[in-house]
Amino acid sequence: MNAVLKPQMHPDEWKARVELAAAYRIFDMLGWAEMIYNHITVRLPDSVTGGAKQFLINPFGLHYSEVTASNLLKIDIEGNKLDAGNPWPVNPAGFTIHAAIHDNVEGAHCVMHTHTTSGLAVACTEGGLAQNNFYSAQLHDLVAYHDFEGITIHADEAPRLLASMGKRPLMILRNHGLLAAGHTLPLAFVNLWTLQRACDIRVAQAALGRAIPIPTPVAIKTTADALQFDQRFGAGQDVFDAMTRLMEQRCGPGYKT
Repeated sequence: MNAVLKPQMHPDEWKARVELAAAYRIFDMLGWAEMIYNHITVRLPDSVTGGAKQFLINPFGLHYSEVTASNLLKIDIEGNKLDAGNPWPVNPAGFTIHAAIHDNVEGAHCVMHTHTTSGLAVACTEGGLAQNNFYSAQLHDLVAYHDFEGITIHADEAPRLLASMGKRPLMILRNHGLLAAGHTLPLAFVNLWTLQRACDIRVAQAALGRAIPIPTPVAIKTTADALQFDQRFGAGQDVFDAMTRLMEQRCGPGYKT
């Protein structure tokens, strides 16, 4: 790792870059990539920025499988590129909604957005996510909904999206896809993974007739008992570490370069 560490780069920035590059490769391994589109973004810590709002985002034009720690772009809250030595362009329009959440939602260190088939299918249904399976029962009162307004590139949509999101860490963008935010990348990942699994099962139920609903008190208890979200049990870190090891076994350590 030292061989590729940029001399002027703070070690905390490099750590954030490696973790985010791993996330992009994991998304690709899971089939969550969307050509060159969509984003996972993280805010760099104050130890790196001195309190300025700076973020890491994927280079526009690269597939998730091509993202590495060194080719990630550093940008400001307006989506302007800060690392002039990086030849790849940034997609500032694609950062619009991420910027609004990073800037206004407390603890939104990481924001993830996907267009998975199951997630988008559920987002297109009137009923949305049904509280009738093991995974959706872990998400009681954690999922917000936002009505479709077209491609999310216009800043004037941000206040309405933030109002829809409130303080919930997950959001189903109707007719569009899924979104997660978290105070760490691993927590955002495990939240999104749980929502994705719930959507997968919801789609599978479609051909089986009416599903058995889970009573609200049981869902409240199930959500409280979901250990992967609990800081005492890693808040997703152990899951993310395991997925990183699996990704390295399959794809190699090239994401660290």
